[in-house]
Amino acid sequence: MTEYIHKIFAVKTTAKQERTVADNILRVCEGLADVHVLAIIAPDELRGYVLVETPDNLARMEQLVEHVPHARTVLHGETTLHEVEHFLVPKPAVSGIEEGTIIELISGPFKGEKAIVKRVDLGKEEITVELYESMVPIPITVRGDSVRVIERSDESN
Repeated sequence: MTEYIHKIFAVKTTAKQERTVADNILRVCEGLADVHVLAIIAPDELRGYVLVETPDNLARMEQLVEHVPHARTVLHGETTLHEVEHFLVPKPAVSGIEEGTIIELISGPFKGEKAIVKRVDLGKEEITVELYESMVPIPITVRGDSVRVIERSDESN
């Protein structure tokens, strides 16, 4: 029984074209029978790169990239699964947000308002905040993905 070893290559892309390149790789692979791509990932945290899992070698990946718009080059050397596995697990929307953090609401009726975090609920991915410029401090619970961190709390110092 032959065992295939899958490799992960990093493909450098044009700025802000990671999703487009991932889609284009998929389209090009459908037209090329001799190129085998098992998975494509374009993590938001990894700007300017797309990760491609394949049993093919570097030369074959370089041939593929020649046919993909906005793909610039394949980095020499394979990436291990251990190096990219943290991209495979989604981070909670409230990760990195602690009590005392100053945030800005980016959606909802209070969009544009600044607030201070009073409580973080990791299970529900919600945070409870109090608006800065409010006369009466009223706690408001919002989803973690509807805020932008402005200033982290300095409790660790």
